[in-house]
Amino acid sequence: GKQVTVQIELRARFDEQANIDYAEQLQAEGVHVIFGIPGLKVHSKVGVIERKEVDGVKRYGFVSTGNFNETTAKIYTDYTLFTAHQAILKEIDKVFRFFEATYRIPTYKHLLVSPHYTKSTFINLINKEIANAREGKEAYIKIKMNSFTALKMVDKLYEASAAGVKIQLIIRGICCLIPGVPGLSENIEAISVVDKFLEHPRLFIFANNGDPKMYISSADWMTRNLDNRVEVGCPIYDPDIRQELLDTFEICWSDNVKARVFSQDHDNRYRKNNLPAVRSQFAMYDYYESKLK
Repeated sequence: GKQVTVQIELRARFDEQANIDYAEQLQAEGVHVIFGIPGLKVHSKVGVIERKEVDGVKRYGFVSTGNFNETTAKIYTDYTLFTAHQAILKEIDKVFRFFEATYRIPTYKHLLVSPHYTKSTFINLINKEIANAREGKEAYIKIKMNSFTALKMVDKLYEASAAGVKIQLIIRGICCLIPGVPGLSENIEAISVVDKFLEHPRLFIFANNGDPKMYISSADWMTRNLDNRVEVGCPIYDPDIRQELLDTFEICWSDNVKARVFSQDHDNRYRKNNLPAVRSQFAMYDYYESKLK
């Protein structure tokens, strides 16, 4: 007696036939299946569950940086926020309505949704850091993502660096930004961590003069993700989760075993320093194990 709506992207790379098969199975069981959007690949990972409980109807939802894929879940690292924040859930509802009526472009107060708002919101956040740096206020940007090829965003971080914003980037794959260049990017550091598990999260942290703004997202800073796909990013409001995400960023940033350094020499050398050895993926395991005790 449950009503279920599922959006399936039939153009999902490496999963095209599997998704067609899943769609047919779901439709056979009475599930309402939405098949993507013409001209826009759907790359977001969101969901809402509404259920009757003893004290009434309750709604829950999730926003994730990675797919619910039983194969990749064993070898990828990702972030998923499970939430009962009703304003966020209402905005996830808007995303699903957009799938079925693309001529209606919703507005959002909380979520960052491509192709309409993600890039412009990030540019505004960077501009705020630039303004704060020029006024002598606390200003930094910490970003972890898979690839960084959107040249407009590259130029924006160069502008932020020139204004004095301290920027730390953890980019697993392609990075078109060149850090550490005097007069251009001397306030930017960038590393890549490639290890046992594939680093797949997207995390964005902006100092905001001591009151950090923090987001997870399905989108890398690539033109295709910002302008040509449906992507969803979500703010993190809970203080404990915010601290946890910051901790995981700092653990990864401290890696001096598997981290390679992006530089203007393009040699991608392993990071070496005199600090105790930190292999971030192992340290991350220890971090979460300690939280269970």
